[in-house]
Amino acid sequence: MNESELESALVKIAGTGGVVRASVAAYDHETGRTFGWHEQEWFHAASTMKVAVLLAVFRAVDEKRLRLDDPLHVRNRFISAGNGEPFRLQRGRDGDEEVHQRIGRTMRIRELAHRMITVSSNLATNLLLDLIGLEYAQRVLHDAGVTGIHLKRGVEDAAAHEMGINNEVTSAGLVSLFRVIQEGQFTTAKSREAMLQILFDQKYNAVLPKKLPPGTRVAHKTGEISTVSHDAGLFFVKERPPYAFAILTEVLPESNGRTATVAAMSEAVCDYFRGA
Repeated sequence: MNESELESALVKIAGTGGVVRASVAAYDHETGRTFGWHEQEWFHAASTMKVAVLLAVFRAVDEKRLRLDDPLHVRNRFISAGNGEPFRLQRGRDGDEEVHQRIGRTMRIRELAHRMITVSSNLATNLLLDLIGLEYAQRVLHDAGVTGIHLKRGVEDAAAHEMGINNEVTSAGLVSLFRVIQEGQFTTAKSREAMLQILFDQKYNAVLPKKLPPGTRVAHKTGEISTVSHDAGLFFVKERPPYAFAILTEVLPESNGRTATVAAMSEAVCDYFRGA
């Protein structure tokens, strides 16, 4: 499959599943080859923003600002980035019950980081972002050379959302973020390995292609709300360096085919880099 054929395949796939618009970016760590299709278009980040928080947490660890085994008090009260008023997360809208059950007690930063990614805990995300600070997380992205990611608030900050303050990403931006994690120049080797292991432990894998080569491992993060469905990460195929990829889709709220659409796009990208 060549680049033109991949673009044609993506257009065809995007015509299904209630997709309004889509964006794809990819990078081959072995050859340096890149691919982009509407890769500079901005989308609501949904839970893909949690990877940016993950990088910032481990950068803070490397800078001795905190330790992974430090305890953190679990609470459900945060300050809006919009109007400065307190708000709470709705327990029923969080994919992770465990952290909510620990309110009033403590959890280790290591545990919170793991649950933020693997089961997409919203409460863990806001606790960690509150701990390191939004400005610090933004500075980490800047210092790492990551562009195409606007980290502006925590999760479920309704007041900020109503004011138009939202986390946004491009597929090119997410690929640059995963490149930073994989290439390991911005963090210690220990932090790099820890981040990758957390991403390998991802529990939400329905968006992955069904026909990946045997032995393929994927370190990734999904993101889904009513009108978007995303996936981004790293494909490790056998012993070669990985492909970084990001697939962003805006979909109709009533769409039922979003997961299959993202999986089909992932498979097309994987086939392109494998020369299938």
